[in-house]
Amino acid sequence: MTTHFLGDTAVLTGRSLRHITRSLDTIITTTIMPIAFMLLFVYVFGGAINSGSHSYVNYLLPGILLITIASGISYVGFRLFLDMQTGIFQRFHSMPIARSSVLWAHVLTSLVANLLALVIVVLVALLMGFRSGAGVVAWLEVAGILILFTLALTWIAVIAGLSAKSADGAGAFAYPILFLPFISSAFVPTRTMPGPVRAFAENQPVTSIVNAIRDLFTQQPVGTGIWTALGWCVGILIVAFIFATVIYRRKIS
Repeated sequence: MTTHFLGDTAVLTGRSLRHITRSLDTIITTTIMPIAFMLLFVYVFGGAINSGSHSYVNYLLPGILLITIASGISYVGFRLFLDMQTGIFQRFHSMPIARSSVLWAHVLTSLVANLLALVIVVLVALLMGFRSGAGVVAWLEVAGILILFTLALTWIAVIAGLSAKSADGAGAFAYPILFLPFISSAFVPTRTMPGPVRAFAENQPVTSIVNAIRDLFTQQPVGTGIWTALGWCVGILIVAFIFATVIYRRKIS
């Protein structure tokens, strides 16, 4: 059964990845906005922002990476909605394949596409002066956090894609997620914010994830902060996965 599921998922993931390679504009579009934000904040606003860091691009990059992921997962909901509307799901389900493999193919394709987008953004950040003395282990830990965050948001995108009434609605859910980094420590320290805004910023998932990644990049002790970040990622992932699975079963029943 497991071998059957893995084989079906691999085949369907290959199909989805071929769609991505034929339309690389998706990756380009995903990276344009976070790169534009990075250029804007570093070269226009950076001189007026006191981040406490010698290099503002170093301070900014963790938040930009999360924005890159939030920008990319909107396409998952859109593609999933189109597959539902065009009847491709029904065709797959008429074949002897594991039904859950259809969803996992979209999720894994999202993961690959977002990792590629993240690499592009990091390369641009390096050109802008980003530097980190972090070792291989720290970079792997950052990659692990970003992968978990991508999977968590992707399963939220699956919910949107299965539930939306229109193609625009399938992708619009990402806008509130894109807004969260702006009310976090991604661009400025939370201590500079007014009381109620600061309280929200310090207790929402993006801040803990950004802080953990920033500490890893700067070789600072992460303490319990990394566990808070991982807890948010895993918690959102589990809840989103359960809801997505329930909605999917109702759709195909």
